[in-house]
Amino acid sequence: MRTLMIEPLTKEAFAPFGDVIETDGSDHFMINNGSTMRFHKLATVETAQPEDHAIISIFRADAQDMPLTVCMLERHPLGSQAFIPLLGNPFLIVVAPLGDEPVSGLVRAFVTNGRQGINYHRGVWHHPVLTIEKRDDFLVVDRSGTGNNCDEHFFKEDERLILAPHQ
Repeated sequence: MRTLMIEPLTKEAFAPFGDVIETDGSDHFMINNGSTMRFHKLATVETAQPEDHAIISIFRADAQDMPLTVCMLERHPLGSQAFIPLLGNPFLIVVAPLGDEPVSGLVRAFVTNGRQGINYHRGVWHHPVLTIEKRDDFLVVDRSGTGNNCDEHFFKEDERLILAPHQ
């Protein structure tokens, strides 16, 4: 098994998988008579069909035991999916590039700084939410509509990855 090295989350490193939602280095302008700074269009909600809807949810996640064996990844072929931490805690991200199935050797792992959210592009393979804290809350923006919007891929035993504890 290969051990995934956890990388700091940056816009450049995450670009093949989606958008980093953060204010640092983002375009902005003043609104509300100069009392509010708007960080505009930090991510775009993607939906596959005109009748789809972008929805907002809260996910409450429990931490997984580390080191974690990455046995599966999922993707949402009909819409993007954004995770924004509500409690300011860093969280982990495990992703693989677009494709018919994820390639174990191309899987990457990132850690946020607690002020960053992420928006997975439509069809990007990723692990379900991975909180570092015992329990954490995330604002989630994704798609609601007809059709199957969650594909799961389970790695063969020799393709599984070990996610080491975050330092």
